Amino acid sequence: MRTVRLAIAQINPVVGDLEGNVELIRSHIEKVEHCDLAVFGEMSLTGYPLEDLLLKPGFVADNLEALKTVASMSGNCVLAIGYADSDDDGVYNSVAICQKGEIVGRYRKQNLPNVEVFDEVRNFSSGSDELNLFSIGGTKIGFVICEDLWVVNGPVDKLVNGGAEIIVAINGSPFHQGKQQEREVLVNEIAQKSNVPVAYVNLVGGQDELVFDGGSFITNSQGVVISRSPSFYESLVISDILVDDTKGTQNSLSIVDVSPPKSHEGNLQPPISPVLANNEELYLALVTATRDYVLKTGFQKICLGLSGGIDSALVATIASDSLGPDNVTAVMMPSRYSSDHSLKDAQQLVENLGISSIVFPISEIHSSFSEQWILNLDKELSGVTDENLQSRIRGVLLMAFANANNWLVLTTGNKSEAAVGYSTLYGDTAGAYAVIKDIYKTKVYELARWRNETSENEIIPTSIIDKPPSAELRPDQRDDQSLPPYDVLDPLLESYIEGDRTRIELVEDGYDSEIVEEIVKLVDRSEYKRRQNPPGVRVTKKGFGRDRRLPLVNRYKG
Repeated sequence: MRTVRLAIAQINPVVGDLEGNVELIRSHIEKVEHCDLAVFGEMSLTGYPLEDLLLKPGFVADNLEALKTVASMSGNCVLAIGYADSDDDGVYNSVAICQKGEIVGRYRKQNLPNVEVFDEVRNFSSGSDELNLFSIGGTKIGFVICEDLWVVNGPVDKLVNGGAEIIVAINGSPFHQGKQQEREVLVNEIAQKSNVPVAYVNLVGGQDELVFDGGSFITNSQGVVISRSPSFYESLVISDILVDDTKGTQNSLSIVDVSPPKSHEGNLQPPISPVLANNEELYLALVTATRDYVLKTGFQKICLGLSGGIDSALVATIASDSLGPDNVTAVMMPSRYSSDHSLKDAQQLVENLGISSIVFPISEIHSSFSEQWILNLDKELSGVTDENLQSRIRGVLLMAFANANNWLVLTTGNKSEAAVGYSTLYGDTAGAYAVIKDIYKTKVYELARWRNETSENEIIPTSIIDKPPSAELRPDQRDDQSLPPYDVLDPLLESYIEGDRTRIELVEDGYDSEIVEEIVKLVDRSEYKRRQNPPGVRVTKKGFGRDRRLPLVNRYKG
């Protein structure tokens, strides 16, 4: 048996920050010189996804210069670095193999995803069918990039059939619930079928609407996970992979001889970090995405409107966990319709979290608007117009606080509300980042209860969780006066949005036909609102905007 000592560097790069990413990579290189190979994730040099930055020739050229800098740092340990390669025919999603100060080889991604959140066909060209094996530490290793791993009879099969003894897959695989289990099932099957160990190396951290969860792992030739990096945290995990040199693999691919075998003391088998339970991984995804969006955009502090309701309570808690309570300010803006218990609940949450707060009543501002409306139009404000005005007053105030203090505004709307348009454009949708825009209302409650269970003391007051949801924009208002109960609404929305079911199919599935007609109509006509909402992290298989893209003008009634 031979041993290959492999370091998985699970890092959180920043898109476009070439100098910062080089330094991040450097900090890991210093720790892996005793290894045979250190692997970084997909586009780790540049951050990912790059979108139309790749249309700038200057950026691509700068990334190639940065790669030379990284290569110059390499010593006896071979480095595998994700970057953007280019030639006269296009730009390529690539991995560079570096050793002793030189770039000794590369692989260009062959299979470009054009589904879900990916549109790589827009920005990248496909690599050729040419494949090489790299002899590293005396072991023949084949490299692939993300989507290449998922293709039947693709690069992995060709590498294995050509004599590969280890497959290394570098990835920028964004999170959605259940994704880690999907990855491991696939990779374990590949390893078992090919009888070859597979190392799966992923990015970690938030980028715009995406969040990368890490969870990098190594599967042995029997299809058993022998190493797993933690989810949602940067890490450097070093493992020894055993290779059976008695199998006599047939070599039909060209081999690039990179480094000779090393002698290693002992057998490094690090602890296997656990696969997180559903609520914990979802909550950490929201925390990670919020933290990185705020910090990577150059802000330190945030504010949000705190109403005493469940949505703003959960967002405030996530913000506090993401950035620390000293960097969070809750703005409470009670109106004439705000209940005493809502203000009391909001104040209790502020105390529990240890965040700052501002109380800024809007009753007089609202009255002034109403008086001017009557004075100039000779009629009273009423109905939805009056309700939305209150929300818009709050939006204006939040943006004023943000401007005055260099804060970033978090919005608090959930996916159920966004789906049916139960929000006020330029009101409660005003802000920079929508933390729970991809979380259905029933899941909001579930996460709130889970967060309380993780703490010795109650964080989100039970009174917030237990009371009927209400926008409190008119006397005795409740959500269920306008919408079906959320335990009825959310499964229907999920089937229509994530499942792409039609009206007829939803009725055939057992949903009430009148409710289906009402809700589908609301979802369809609210597309224009969703297009104007701020970005927020995608955590389901189909988030608004990044995944689900429907025409604003659309008369299909299927």
